[in-house]
Amino acid sequence: MSHIQIVYYSSGESTHQLAEAIRDGASEYGPARLLRILPQHIRHGRYPIQAFADELQDASAIIFGSPTFMGGPAAQFKAFADASSAGWCRQAWADKIAAGFTIGGNLNGDQQCTLACFATLAAQHGMLWCGLDIAAGHGPEGLNRLGCQLGATAHSPDGKLHPSDLATARYLGRRVARLARQMDAIASQKEQQK
Repeated sequence: MSHIQIVYYSSGESTHQLAEAIRDGASEYGPARLLRILPQHIRHGRYPIQAFADELQDASAIIFGSPTFMGGPAAQFKAFADASSAGWCRQAWADKIAAGFTIGGNLNGDQQCTLACFATLAAQHGMLWCGLDIAAGHGPEGLNRLGCQLGATAHSPDGKLHPSDLATARYLGRRVARLARQMDAIASQKEQQK
């Protein structure tokens, strides 16, 4: 397995903390890296994706993250998504695992719309979407307390993260990394059979 790439924008620290939790979970299966989208990187409305093209291409999985603003991902993440069109026509990310995470100040706040944007981005790139495989609030950690199967969602009206939201983020990281490892093993077997 190469690595899991977590690409996200965080206006404060809560989305960043979720990204770190995802990285911690994914790291149980292999290397996981954070790529934080910073506002100063964006020039003329575009993100310099070419600077990170090799890192993104070499990833077994890419996990997208952003706070939910006005029912969708932040403009800074959208600049990254728009810049990813450079590899779209050659399907540079095809067959990679994709997943997503978001956070909002309201219990619903249309976070599912942000995850749907991420899933659509992944579909356009020919990626394979990985949601959560756990029912809402089950288990000792109360995983997926907000009941969203499409990805990891969090609620933080005061900037502090709920422990079960962090645990859900770690769980998503583990799930994506485990599936990416399985897919890498299958690809390796097929390559050896040639």
